[in-house]
Amino acid sequence: MWRSVLAFSALALFGAGLTGCAINKFERRDAWRDQAEQVCLAKKLVEPTEFVVPAKEIDGPGPCGMTQPFRVTRLGGGAVILKQKMTLGCPALAEAEAWLADTIQPAAALYFGQPVAEINAGSYACRGRNNQVGAKLSEHSFGNAIDVMSFKLADGYVITVKGGWRGTEAEQGFLREVFLGACQRFTTVLAPGSNVFHYDHIHVDLARHDPRGLKRICQPLIKFTPQLGSDNPRPMSRPRPPERQPAPPQAPVDIEEDDPYGASPTSRAARAPARPRAPARPVAPSAYASAPAPRPMPARPAPRVAAALPGEDPGGFEEPLSLAAPGLSSGPIY
Repeated sequence: MWRSVLAFSALALFGAGLTGCAINKFERRDAWRDQAEQVCLAKKLVEPTEFVVPAKEIDGPGPCGMTQPFRVTRLGGGAVILKQKMTLGCPALAEAEAWLADTIQPAAALYFGQPVAEINAGSYACRGRNNQVGAKLSEHSFGNAIDVMSFKLADGYVITVKGGWRGTEAEQGFLREVFLGACQRFTTVLAPGSNVFHYDHIHVDLARHDPRGLKRICQPLIKFTPQLGSDNPRPMSRPRPPERQPAPPQAPVDIEEDDPYGASPTSRAARAPARPRAPARPVAPSAYASAPAPRPMPARPAPRVAAALPGEDPGGFEEPLSLAAPGLSSGPIY
């Protein structure tokens, strides 16, 4: 029994050691985080509803947590379901709602003709960046980041970041609009192609990369022309080519009659006289035309039949044909 107790204690201590190693003990929660949260709450950028419920303060482990977290089950006033419940601070939640309203839903209407009905995304988790042990704490540790994996449209069609980033033309356009719209609101945006850790989701957060909070990171760099907000958005399918029109008649060439030097390429003086055609050569008669007609072959004499004896059928004595070619002699054939 004592062995079992000792083994259980050792496992518990080992797990606690792993947890301690996963969190940077020397990192402290920056003062600007609580300040940004208080400003957001004072401006009432997030209003509690049945889908956005205030929760108790999260303090730890270590510097992880937030003063006023919100448990979110739906966005957009309840129009968009969250596949998994999110826990976010006031600043990140306010920007997520604005991102949904001014970019995600308009992009879905532009590229698919219908709204987004469900989003699969992750939020709060006390861990290091990119889930690396001992790394600097991720913005997820403060409820200040969101990882978006997929979008489901009203008709049930699912657009995953992993497959749609290189998917159909509409999927690529939609996700790139979402990506660029996020770069206008969040200070960090990482999509497929930014690094090996973000191949299947779009990461957004409100981290401060400089003391004033003006620096932004938006990766990868993409070549894409946004269609949202443009007066003439590019259609997704190629338009039907116009019917082929006949070529217009060529305009008459202006020929100058009074060219003093005769150097104009269009003047009559500069034209070279037409070369006379050589007379046609007589066609020699064919060698086969003067050849003598072939000599007709002599008629083949009718076969001779031997005289039949009295009482016999004369048809049974017909002479057999010769296998050799008939000669020119008119004599009998043997």
